[in-house]
Amino acid sequence: MAANGSTSLDRKQLIASALCKHFSLDPKTFPENIAEDEITSFYTTILKSAKNDASVEVQDGVLQWIRYADGFPTDPQACFEVLKGLNDTLADVSVLLGNGFTPSEADVIVFAVVHSSVIGLSNSDRQKLPHLLRWVDHIQNKVDFGDLLKKIVIEKVPFDFLVMVCIAGAKSADKVEIDSNAKKTVQSAKSADKPEADLNTKKSDAEIKATEDKKTDKKPDKKATQEKKKSPETEAVEKDKELSVSLLNIQVGLIRKAWKHPSADSLLVEEIDVGDAKLRQVVSGLAKYCSPEELTNRKVVLITNVKPGKLRDVASEGLVLCASNEDHTLVEPLLPPEGAKPGERVSFSGVDGKPEDVLNPKKKQLEKITPHLFTDDKGVATFKGIPFMTSAGPCTSSIPKASIK
Repeated sequence: MAANGSTSLDRKQLIASALCKHFSLDPKTFPENIAEDEITSFYTTILKSAKNDASVEVQDGVLQWIRYADGFPTDPQACFEVLKGLNDTLADVSVLLGNGFTPSEADVIVFAVVHSSVIGLSNSDRQKLPHLLRWVDHIQNKVDFGDLLKKIVIEKVPFDFLVMVCIAGAKSADKVEIDSNAKKTVQSAKSADKPEADLNTKKSDAEIKATEDKKTDKKPDKKATQEKKKSPETEAVEKDKELSVSLLNIQVGLIRKAWKHPSADSLLVEEIDVGDAKLRQVVSGLAKYCSPEELTNRKVVLITNVKPGKLRDVASEGLVLCASNEDHTLVEPLLPPEGAKPGERVSFSGVDGKPEDVLNPKKKQLEKITPHLFTDDKGVATFKGIPFMTSAGPCTSSIPKASIK
């Protein structure tokens, strides 16, 4: 019991110190034995000193998480089970209270309590808690704990936004294919139910035809055989069509509104004017490089015929094209020239062809074309060196010799 009492006191002291850090308060201004009080009690004392006028709703939410922290187990196995529950809670949110990204006292309190358990997790256990680790990384980078809590090293998987867009579109395509396969299965079942006599009749007809052909010494149609075999030139032309930028419907857009994605720190959501009656909603992986304010009323270049899909439960109907340097430390949306109108289609000199109505994710058209998109040494956006052209001139970027996707 003495050990448990000591652990409980240490935990309370840690929470009190973390709250003082969060509110930029000097712990020495509080009684040394403040941690001997209940967490609820010293939280209220610290809150008053911070002159924090949080709403009753927020305070109630914090008190709920205080109860969670107070009951957090010390047994490793029990800890892991409780962490799994916290992982599920964090699946669709970035912080414990509210819909934004700003940590509250609840995040600080819970982080202080789970810190020692998370830092000791094995790699295999960490893989089972992706949402928890995302939250841990967010909190420790937003809240300055100083030397109070050691920073937890978290291995991050690089975010490939283009892959995410293709996956979102492929999910929709898979649903269509499943429906199609179901219809084929029904049709096959109907065919199988036909009387065997029909099959025998067809077989007899085939045998009679074969006999007649043999009698007349009928030879295969060479012309038909040649048509079936495609020449190397034809195959090359068809391959070029698969890689042609003309398949993409690339348009000039004007971002009317932008905001942070409700459940993904790296994503932004934009409403973009492309000349239609309705604004087009697009999710972009730009949160680390641009603020919503910087994007609002900015012109961009986007692909508007990608397969619509959802990125972290938010609908997206396009792909904003961005230039990026080699190590992805610099990323920015392509910039149409002054005078380019929202909705106008970007063209490429000498490249003809009609864009697909909707790109097929199964054909991996985007993945085949985007490696040929780049900016030249002057920052002009190109496809195989051919500029992205609008009625007012070429689209550009401040990043020369950059990849575009």
